[in-house]
Amino acid sequence: MASSDPGVQELLTATQDLLAAVRTAPLRLQTPRLEHARAIQREVTDQLSDFVIPRLTQLDAPMLVVVGGSTGAGKSTLVNSIVGRHVSDTGVLRPTTRTPVLVHHPDDAAWFASNRVLPDLKRTGENPHEVYALRQVSSPTIPAGLAILDAPDIDSIDVGNRELAEQLLAAADLWLFVTSAARYADHVPWDYLRRAAERSASVAVVLDRTPADAVEDVRRHLARMMTARGLSDSPLFTVRESSVNRRGMLPFDEVGQIVLWLQELAADVVGRRTIVAATLHGAIRHDVFRSRDLADEIEEQAEAAEALVHDVDTIYRRAVEEVASAATDGTVLRGEVLARWQAFVGTGEVLRRLEQTVGSWRDRVAARAVRQVDPQTVGSAIGQGLHLLLVEQAERAAEETARAWESEPAGRALLDEHRGLDRASRELAARAERLAREWQEFVQGLVAEEGEGKKARATAVSTGVNATGIALMVAVFAGTGGITGAEVGIAGGTAVVAQKLLQAVFGDQAVRDLADRAAADLSARFEALFAEEADRFRRLVPEPKSVRAAQRDLRKVANRADVVRLATDIRRPTIQQEGV
Repeated sequence: MASSDPGVQELLTATQDLLAAVRTAPLRLQTPRLEHARAIQREVTDQLSDFVIPRLTQLDAPMLVVVGGSTGAGKSTLVNSIVGRHVSDTGVLRPTTRTPVLVHHPDDAAWFASNRVLPDLKRTGENPHEVYALRQVSSPTIPAGLAILDAPDIDSIDVGNRELAEQLLAAADLWLFVTSAARYADHVPWDYLRRAAERSASVAVVLDRTPADAVEDVRRHLARMMTARGLSDSPLFTVRESSVNRRGMLPFDEVGQIVLWLQELAADVVGRRTIVAATLHGAIRHDVFRSRDLADEIEEQAEAAEALVHDVDTIYRRAVEEVASAATDGTVLRGEVLARWQAFVGTGEVLRRLEQTVGSWRDRVAARAVRQVDPQTVGSAIGQGLHLLLVEQAERAAEETARAWESEPAGRALLDEHRGLDRASRELAARAERLAREWQEFVQGLVAEEGEGKKARATAVSTGVNATGIALMVAVFAGTGGITGAEVGIAGGTAVVAQKLLQAVFGDQAVRDLADRAAADLSARFEALFAEEADRFRRLVPEPKSVRAAQRDLRKVANRADVVRLATDIRRPTIQQEGV
């Protein structure tokens, strides 16, 4: 039953929001500290989903006692002896506990079978052989209101076992930590116990397999170590080294103290709630701190995303500028395009007759254009020139971006994962060809539109809409910035011819407007084409602004959860419990 306490409900909502923010933390880029950040993410996610949220959902649910410890400490034998029946495998082969075993009273089966507790762990029923899953066992020898879980070894040679042990210990209301006289001073157990103290987790320690003549000395030393590490209030039980009976159980004299303590704990509603509250508060505080750590780690992701996106934007913006410059500085009018245009209008002839009347000049140009060369051949050359320019610049931009990314760990990882980014996309050639064709159609449409309903219409038709459109394209491309030497005069003459032809047909102002519209449309098409090419890189990188936003949101919800935790008292049992 969910608590009706408004404070508890508010705390539940706050921790659910924290879980959502942690789970969705943007950790996509291969940065130097990525694995560390993901470890924090798993740690917080596991504890919130396995323990904090299920416990806040039902504070009065049975208490989960997780038995953890080092390899060979005798955990499974101890669990079997406490339960009074064989529920967990024992033996000399390591690791012994591959499938964690949860033993509970039959009346509590529904709670532990639900996905509210350890939701990510598959339940195996009575199957003892399925690894990394949870096997549930009902036993009337376990008091109602309490369950015991035998976890894998914390120092197992199996990485999966170690990770599962950490997950289970983080989901415990109470740790029953088992060590031995031979292993109690080892680093690994004390690293776990230190972390338990940092989280204010409730812990009881069992000193197992202790020779009778060493009990006092070892127990005294262990107690001092516990005090020095903030565990002075934790119960300490001693189990002497003993032979097991034919059922593999330790003598009751050795485990009876633990059995009685667990029974008393199950019967003590107030004491049990106090233990749960202390562990819960400590877990939430720890998760808040670690969430803040995770938010700090996201800074590296944000900086990496900003650097990668900056590389893409800078290089492709420069590519667009270079294409636009090449398209208006005469570069496109070189080679085949220039030769076709000269053949089309007969530049030398026209230049010699520029001082003739405009009407006479226009008629001569129109007649010569019609009789010498089909304007389609000039348009085809222009299309090919544009196509070549776009492909060359797209290839160069892809290569430069790949080189820039290669200098960053995140970029190198993306390049390794997505081969071929250092070349333009496969579709680029077809898109460039379509761009040139559609722009030429746009220009021809401008010419036809401008000639509609004007006196110039008859002239445009006599000259040919296609021919006039070609002249407008040349006017857009004309200039001397990219041509040197003898070509300067040729290009200049080429520009003059196109300009005079258009002025004769439409007039000065109309020509300027037409050229501006044609150039603006061409520039927009360049930008769209290169934006698509840049998107091949951009879509692999999280949007830097969204990474920053996620970082801010994580800090915000973490701070909110901490404020609500400090304001909420969850130690007091419910009224129904107090009457039990």
